[in-house]
Amino acid sequence: MDARSLEGIGLFSGLSKKELETLARWTDEVSVPDGHALATEGEFAHEFFVIQEGSAKVTLNGEGIAELGPGEFFGEIGLLETERRTANVVATTPMKLIVMFQREFRQMELEMPAVGNRIRSAIRARLDD
Repeated sequence: MDARSLEGIGLFSGLSKKELETLARWTDEVSVPDGHALATEGEFAHEFFVIQEGSAKVTLNGEGIAELGPGEFFGEIGLLETERRTANVVATTPMKLIVMFQREFRQMELEMPAVGNRIRSAIRARLDD
């Protein structure tokens, strides 16, 4: 993945060029069509997503709880806290996503604790809602 793809994403703002290049080695870019299920409640979590383009709907027990768009992320709670997905996420438009798998995510937390702390802070905020 190209580090320039990460530059405009708030979660990674303030990282140096070298840090962005390191992060880019741990991530992949994927495109998915409208209607694609990205996360299913109760399934094991293996990846974390950051939205570059498009939008997705988050549901829990069949009820819409959030709309996500560019710069937002999901999958972190299941990846870090519960091991299982806590909600359903479905693309509502074609999407371009940055994906990081669990092993790389753990490596990122070790080598780039500032980014890991940002994500953990976001988790605490989401769980407190």
